[in-house]
Amino acid sequence: MSQIKVAIMMGSQSDAPTMSEAAKILTDFGVANEMKVLSAHRTPKECAQYAEELKGRGVKVVICGAGGSAALAGVVAAHTSLPVIGIPIESTALNGMDSLLSTVQMPPGVPVAAVAIGKPGAKNAALLALRIMALSDAEIEKKLAKYRDDQREKILKTKLT
Repeated sequence: MSQIKVAIMMGSQSDAPTMSEAAKILTDFGVANEMKVLSAHRTPKECAQYAEELKGRGVKVVICGAGGSAALAGVVAAHTSLPVIGIPIESTALNGMDSLLSTVQMPPGVPVAAVAIGKPGAKNAALLALRIMALSDAEIEKKLAKYRDDQREKILKTKLT
């Protein structure tokens, strides 16, 4: 792994256990990624600057996770033309439903792809990022095909007692 292909952003350090699920899958696929804590509300200038610089650095996809108002993915999407995938982080107040609704309710012209709440969403965000990159990367496409085959075989070998 060398040049960062996927930027993983989160609103606070407490989001790291969820977001690390995405990083693990990307790393397993040999895709360089970096994790960064930047808040849409508490560090808006730094968040915008980071998002604006990603494409020039060769990043292909951005994965953003945030809870509560979950504004991070939308703010990032407003500052880059890269695909942005939003992960609603499970919150204590509404179990992530507030985060989910904030992530999917984007105005026309500022698209954010949203996945499931929490760790399952983080895993799917990584897999969606890989599918996006596989459109122009045959190596990733092959690894995804093997991953799907492995998942299929695992299910077919399941024995119920």
